[in-house]
Amino acid sequence: MRTIHLGRIALGAAVLLSLAACGQSESGAKPAASQAGGGKGGTIGIAMPTKSSERWIADGDNMVKQFQALGYKTDLQYGDNVVENQVSQIENMITKGDRVLVVAAIDGSSLTDVLQKAADAGIRVISYDRLIRGTAHVDYYATFDNYKVGVLQGSYIVDRLGLKDGKGPFNLELFGGSPDDNNSGFFFNGAMSVLQPYISSGKLVVKSGQTKFDQAATLRWDGGVAQSRMDNLLSKSYTSGRVDAVLSPYDGISIGVLSALKGVGYGTSGKPLPVVTGQDAELASVKSIIAGEQTQTVYKDTRQLAKVAVQMANALLTGGTPEVNDSKQYNNGVKVVPAYLLQPVSVDKANYKKVLVDGGYYTAAQLGG
Repeated sequence: MRTIHLGRIALGAAVLLSLAACGQSESGAKPAASQAGGGKGGTIGIAMPTKSSERWIADGDNMVKQFQALGYKTDLQYGDNVVENQVSQIENMITKGDRVLVVAAIDGSSLTDVLQKAADAGIRVISYDRLIRGTAHVDYYATFDNYKVGVLQGSYIVDRLGLKDGKGPFNLELFGGSPDDNNSGFFFNGAMSVLQPYISSGKLVVKSGQTKFDQAATLRWDGGVAQSRMDNLLSKSYTSGRVDAVLSPYDGISIGVLSALKGVGYGTSGKPLPVVTGQDAELASVKSIIAGEQTQTVYKDTRQLAKVAVQMANALLTGGTPEVNDSKQYNNGVKVVPAYLLQPVSVDKANYKKVLVDGGYYTAAQLGG
């Protein structure tokens, strides 16, 4: 399975090199701007949700570097996970005349009015990683295959527990992402497409009975909220028996889950930690994987995602057509938003060096090696 995923990285890199060629010649010289889209230059507004997750900081920094390398100025803002902050920031970008908006929404359904203002001002919008819902004024969507993220997490649990070999039953608890993030449903449904047959057969037992997304959801992806819920699950449903696996959709949630588990004695030789999944390959969680605590994460190379968004914006401004590879899957309630999907990769203790260190995402020194 890992060989297949690493092959996809290579394929994705090749595709992205072709995308980059739209904005730069083989010699590295920038081509003359096309007048069809008004040409290069001006400011790109980048609205990110929060600095509380290191991946959003990396996303913002990567886009700033790449836009500036193409000759654009950037206006990078973080909304601190407060919807009103993000709306105000986008309004300011519109007022200042930013030429394209790249938006990773805090709440994907809260931007209808402000994006109408953007449309009235002739400003194009790229939805970044989180689909903006309820508006026609989203031009393109840059993201990963989010259903596949969930499939990777669910498959990892199945493989580690040996369910395909007939082992079980095992106890499993489920965590979902934030209900206001359109991606959360894709993650959860992807995982459940793998896990549900084993739950139905009794090989996986959810002792809490909380198997629906609205029961498992974690508002704002908050690790503290996840820790509190896990504390409650342990005290109410695990007075006897042990947790064998936890589906966690994000590394920050995983940290909260692990804190709750360690608080009741998991992580010792007599009571080992369960299988715990994650997402985003955040530094603290990769270190946790190396230390034998968190078991897995799903790596999404933010450098590649930033490259896709930058090339989309550059094409819009220079009279080109952004490249997409999905024109069917992402309906935001008003329209199907054309998207470019990148492939996620499952990472654990066995392959983190090859994927993350050899791939240049982290250095060995950052990981303590």
